[in-house]
Amino acid sequence: MHEPLTAAEYKAIAAEIQLPTNAFIDGSFRPAISGKTFTSVNPATGEALAAITACDASDVDYAVAKAKEAFDDGRWRLRSPGERRDALLKLAKLIERNRHELAVMESLDSGKPVRECQTVDIPDTIHTIRWHAELIDKIYDNTNNVGPDALAMVVREPIGVVGCVLPWNFPLLMLAWKIGPALAAGCSVIVKPAQETTLTTLRVAELAHEAGIPAGVFNVVTGSGKDVGEPIGLHMDVDMVAFTGSTPTGRRFLRYAADSNLKKVVLECGGKNPAVVLPDAEDLDLVAEQVVNGAFWNMGENCSATSRLIVHSSIKDELLKRIGAYLREWKTGDPLDPENRIGALVSQSHFQKVKSFLDDVEAEELSLVHGGGTHKDAFIEPTVVDGVTPKSRLFQEEIFGPILSVTTFETLPEAVALANDTNYGLTASVYTGSLRNAIRLSRDIRAGLVTVNCFGEGDATTPFGGYKESGFGGRDKSVFAHDNYCELKTIWIDISDRSIDEMIR
Repeated sequence: MHEPLTAAEYKAIAAEIQLPTNAFIDGSFRPAISGKTFTSVNPATGEALAAITACDASDVDYAVAKAKEAFDDGRWRLRSPGERRDALLKLAKLIERNRHELAVMESLDSGKPVRECQTVDIPDTIHTIRWHAELIDKIYDNTNNVGPDALAMVVREPIGVVGCVLPWNFPLLMLAWKIGPALAAGCSVIVKPAQETTLTTLRVAELAHEAGIPAGVFNVVTGSGKDVGEPIGLHMDVDMVAFTGSTPTGRRFLRYAADSNLKKVVLECGGKNPAVVLPDAEDLDLVAEQVVNGAFWNMGENCSATSRLIVHSSIKDELLKRIGAYLREWKTGDPLDPENRIGALVSQSHFQKVKSFLDDVEAEELSLVHGGGTHKDAFIEPTVVDGVTPKSRLFQEEIFGPILSVTTFETLPEAVALANDTNYGLTASVYTGSLRNAIRLSRDIRAGLVTVNCFGEGDATTPFGGYKESGFGGRDKSVFAHDNYCELKTIWIDISDRSIDEMIR
């Protein structure tokens, strides 16, 4: 069902596709109040795709007013759990029905390989929305045993108007991670897609309206962080912000909350994720395959990307040899050709940032083991750099590109120290044939997710988020994500005999 089409078929879809350009507020597309637009660019070609509505604070005010109106009158939150579930399941079905169009739209907008859009991002988006839809009537509130004289109930209530601020690296999937639990809880949402990647979010909003999600419940306000993100963060009628993106931008949302209504803030931020390979790893071919996938999937534009390979010195050379063999399968080129697994970086400015790390390789006299080539100020080959020390920028800073740094260790404590030598703590991978070592490292590495003998992010049932500067305030995915979008209310009812006697008198 999710097998990719041919390059010719994808290009034919691209030639005929109708791209959404206006913001989606209160159930319909509309231009910015100012009439301004910005140009969306295909990063693989540099060609303009569309003139997208450039909203500002006045549009945010309008969208929030409509979202609050929808929340207050209960057109969505007061629907039965089954009705909300059915609407979200219909949305998932409509996304599936339009999967080829959405895959092409996402690839054109972001530079992502269309094969990944088709076979990974869209299926996971559909599954995420379905999973949260089915959870709606399976989360139970509590009654507490407080004795015979009272009844105590602890109930969840939707938090209100939620600002969902999305990154550009996984536009559809991160949208699903936010709106799945937010809409399931009964909230109204204001979605701000990244300025670089707005198209699929707008199309999904249209599909959501078609699925029966009422006007005002799912709004999309397009534009820059300054003109749209900041007003959402400072808005007195936005009750919560769910953000995925860089750590510096995440800090801003905490400041916005402090400067406004102390709105709840959940941040999923950056990572500098290690893959620790012990000398007792049983299958170096498997390790090589998983490390390559972790480092170069989505061009390394992934907060959970394997950015640091921390490998025992006795097996480093053999592992790098096998990594090189697997890299032959990772072709770089036109994102609309499903044969290519490395597409374009999202923008020229991001390309220049990632390229600056390649300049460090020469400046620091490091060893370029694989790759290092660039093309058209858009494409960077998957690159492996050996001899990286903890003092290097390649070891400490989030690159967000297809560059893997290699550092060796001699002892287990040294491996743990290297893995934890970062301000981040999002994900990590451990490769070992020893159950004892697997458990020990999984506990000692300070990260929100540790995988053993594989690279991954779990599935919809497992929480995702990080320690330290990788996250704040909650987790995406799983039943725990629903807590982000709810308030807890205690209801205490006095049922003592004294009260009954007093009422009779």
